[in-house]
Amino acid sequence: MSENKKEKKEETSFILPPLEFSSIVLPFFTQSMILLGQTEEEKDEKENNNLDLAKRLIELLDLLKEKTEGNLKTEEEQFLTASLHQLKLAYMEKAKIIKL
Repeated sequence: MSENKKEKKEETSFILPPLEFSSIVLPFFTQSMILLGQTEEEKDEKENNNLDLAKRLIELLDLLKEKTEGNLKTEEEQFLTASLHQLKLAYMEKAKIIKL
């Protein structure tokens, strides 16, 4: 392989995270937390939260939980359950359903 091709290959290569169940959950979780203003960046900026979109992402995770019931490892089930619990509490607080 020529030196130029080798350099280009190194520039375009990157490390992919392992394929794990959490790789499916984390993007939904993270986006929901951002929409609910639960990240440091969002706390400092003016409020532009989208509760409807956050609710939809939470519903998607609920659907994932329903569809994978009985097929997940214990730690995967616990991770999904804990993520949903945290998101639902944050949503209810932001929607003024509960006060924490």
